[in-house]
Amino acid sequence: MKHVSMLVAFAIVAGVSFPTFAADAVQPVRMGCGLMTFDTVPGWGLGEDGKSVIGSTHGAVVIDKAGNIYTSAKLGVFVFSPDGKVVRRFLGDEYSNIHDMEIRDEADGEFIYGARNANAEGIKFSAETGDIVLHLPFPEESGLALKKFNPTAITVAPNGDIFLSDGYASNHIFKFDKSGKYLMHFGEKGNDLKQFNTAHGMTLDTRYDPPRLLICDRNHQPKGRLLHYDLDGNYIEEVITGLGMPTSASIQGDFVSVPDLHGRLVILNKNNTIMAVLGHNPDPKLGGSFGIPQEQWIEGIFSGTHGSYWDKDGNLYVQDWNVSGRLMKLVRIK
Repeated sequence: MKHVSMLVAFAIVAGVSFPTFAADAVQPVRMGCGLMTFDTVPGWGLGEDGKSVIGSTHGAVVIDKAGNIYTSAKLGVFVFSPDGKVVRRFLGDEYSNIHDMEIRDEADGEFIYGARNANAEGIKFSAETGDIVLHLPFPEESGLALKKFNPTAITVAPNGDIFLSDGYASNHIFKFDKSGKYLMHFGEKGNDLKQFNTAHGMTLDTRYDPPRLLICDRNHQPKGRLLHYDLDGNYIEEVITGLGMPTSASIQGDFVSVPDLHGRLVILNKNNTIMAVLGHNPDPKLGGSFGIPQEQWIEGIFSGTHGSYWDKDGNLYVQDWNVSGRLMKLVRIK
């Protein structure tokens, strides 16, 4: 294969082990360690011609109860079966590049909540049909005078309250009730302990009782960090620092996966100790780079790691911020 020698060199630097390569195919790459050991699935999600089908990616991944994988891309929201086949697509050009998504099973069905950074709103839509049932524009009743509104993250509390982070602009986090009524906001831009410098990602941290907000403060100096806030917007603690540029977070049981835009994915346990680092890109010119075309992808090496999600079996699906549109499946080794 054209890139075998590069992969071998990169894998050695990154501490990745891998099996012998066949002459005509990319082989799985093993990464991680201990409980968090994974194999890549070469070619997962690609078309019959071996090309990416989703177009450029700057979005998220979620999984429904049936195990279908949803990813947001420039061309809309694509839904894949677990074996990597596209089963449907919706929300095309008009609702492209949904920056973040969360999925919730509710009384009326499964719904996906999305943050649309370039379109200044949050939305809620049916996971089955793509029909939009709620819009969350900038809340004028907040009394704020913002020059722009660029939401980057969204999550939902157990009672249905919705949190929308203005991560690319004011860094306020807005709280709405389940009907979309504005309730409050908190946070501000800055590098102090209780300020955000790009509140880029956010999820409901169900590892704790009661659940908390887990916020990815991507550009906080000197390096990115995770924070906990309660559901009333009160600061709890700085969870971990030194994570590079954490973009989002996904919870399963006691574990959280945190993509780092530099080109790696970090897995933390309930004590927020690093359990494993996956897909580390040792080249600083390639880590954090959008412009890596498919012909330059290297199996087991990430570039602009942006979104991730766990399935029921503990496998991970990882999306790169990528010009060609990269979505990867990592099978957990038990």
